[in-house]
Amino acid sequence: MKGIGHRRKTKTIFVGNVPVGGNAPLVVQSMTCTDTRDVRATVAQIRELEEAGCELIRVAVPDAEAAEALGTIKKRISIPLIADIHFNFRLALEAIRQGADGIRINPGNMKREGLRRIVAAAASAGAAIRIGINAGSLEKDILRKHGRPTAAALVESALRSLAFFEEMGAKSLKLSIKSSDVPTMIESYRLVAKRTRWPLHLGVTEAGTLLHAAVKSSIGIGVLLAEGIGDTLRVSVTGHPREEIRLAYEILGALRLRRRGPEIISCPTCGRCEIDLFRLAEEVESRLTGLKEPLKIALMGCVVNGPGEAAEADIGIAGGKGQGLLFRCGKAVRKVREADFADELLREISRMTKDEKEM
Repeated sequence: MKGIGHRRKTKTIFVGNVPVGGNAPLVVQSMTCTDTRDVRATVAQIRELEEAGCELIRVAVPDAEAAEALGTIKKRISIPLIADIHFNFRLALEAIRQGADGIRINPGNMKREGLRRIVAAAASAGAAIRIGINAGSLEKDILRKHGRPTAAALVESALRSLAFFEEMGAKSLKLSIKSSDVPTMIESYRLVAKRTRWPLHLGVTEAGTLLHAAVKSSIGIGVLLAEGIGDTLRVSVTGHPREEIRLAYEILGALRLRRRGPEIISCPTCGRCEIDLFRLAEEVESRLTGLKEPLKIALMGCVVNGPGEAAEADIGIAGGKGQGLLFRCGKAVRKVREADFADELLREISRMTKDEKEM
């Protein structure tokens, strides 16, 4: 699958065994919404997210008990574990001792001496550090200078932090610049991408519930990815984090940068539609939950664009007047009754995925 443009070249770092930057694939990550001190619940959610396609997982570490739980969590999961630390550098040191593969810190809410100790501990342990610059916690002098968290203010904070971390001998860094304002987020990353070769983690912070998060993240993250900017991404959603993974892969798939799971193409419906396309689309999407193969599936409801779109997909239905044609790899396979659309489509998809695995 060829994407829409060339990615900006960055340094390659490792978070655990996952390469980030350089020629490595774009990395999808998320964050648990469980209480990290509840090891069982946290491990269960991480495993669920890994099954959905999460490649790096971050957990909140609000206190010593949560930090001490990381060692047990780490032993029970398969993807790299990142500890999210604020204010208290000792929690970061404990997280590193417990085997965290990465530390996410916001320099704006931590003193310099604590940061020095984190850098030294991370370098010694081989842990990565994400410097998270956030519009809500800029350094006071930078905020006074710019008046508000503008893109220029965020980038000044980011470059100051990078210079400090590099001076302290940091070995493995990545950078994020978060804002809930999409134009500010886009401009910040554009500016900082010209000034550093460390990998960049993309995200729109506090993006909101599913619809708002999908729109904001698709624009903010999508614009930057289309320009070749970004090495990892998280779609922030107020809700279950599995939705973050689904949306992340939809953004990557729409840009033809990475594909995981089916891409369903269905017409918006109009007066020409002669089948119950709403029901069909919902049923097919539901029944394909968990499918990892990157199939393009067309569900079309009329004779205008239906046959052409279905023929262009890996598999599809072009329906009309209670029946339709089932297409596979550009060829019409057979006529199907509308009542059997979903069953026949799923049966054919099962054959296709089985054939691919046996090749």
